[in-house]
Amino acid sequence: MQLHQYSISETISKRYFQEIDNINQYAGIEDFFVLESRLIFEVYHLEVAKAKKTLHEIIDILSVRFGKQVIKVVRSYFVTLSSIVARKLLDNQVPSKKAFAFNLACADMIENKMKDAEFLQFADDLIDFYVYFIADRKQPTFRHQTVNKVIMYINDELENDLTVESIAANFHISTSHLSRIFREHVGITLVEYLNVRRVEESQYYLRHTNKSITSISDQFHFCNQSYFTRIFKKYTGVTPKHFRDELHHEFFRFEIPEVEYESV
Repeated sequence: MQLHQYSISETISKRYFQEIDNINQYAGIEDFFVLESRLIFEVYHLEVAKAKKTLHEIIDILSVRFGKQVIKVVRSYFVTLSSIVARKLLDNQVPSKKAFAFNLACADMIENKMKDAEFLQFADDLIDFYVYFIADRKQPTFRHQTVNKVIMYINDELENDLTVESIAANFHISTSHLSRIFREHVGITLVEYLNVRRVEESQYYLRHTNKSITSISDQFHFCNQSYFTRIFKKYTGVTPKHFRDELHHEFFRFEIPEVEYESV
């Protein structure tokens, strides 16, 4: 066993030094990690167009180095990039099981859904998914820490049957106090925010799974499908069925106001 491990190590070392000798003939290689750092920054600041452009520049560098093998290498790189994003999610206090599920889902899609002829489009779709997921996980920055914690709690527990009463009990405060500080800082009531987040999250399941609309309605604890349809249309402008069937509809996302208020 030890001999085998040494042999592998020696082989990697030889390959490393061969690559060092060859690397100077490929233009732009030295920019690879600079671009990757910029890409991560852009993804985490939700700069979709910039992130897509940067990822295409990275792919161009890989194309120069690997030529006809580029699609195979790009596939592997997308898996690596997804792992990097998953670890950044952990830095944003995303529960480890969700970061792991994110990583696994990305790897599965890259392995099984990425078509060789459409790898550049897949790159754009991957950025869209990163940003979609990260937008829901970014730390809120209200000056009232209870409001920040409530928002993160809702993000983590959204598929449970959350109510104002259950959230207030979790944070050991009264429902009236919670309702007041939440509306003061976020600009909408806590009940409205719960509906907004459920609509936002349900969009992903409508667009990317085969679950029935009734099943998705139940998953996010709407009292019935009719109510789900009414609330969904209120925020997106279309019914769940139209959103699923007509792919040109963009994802609805609630914009949390930038103005912050002093805590009470």
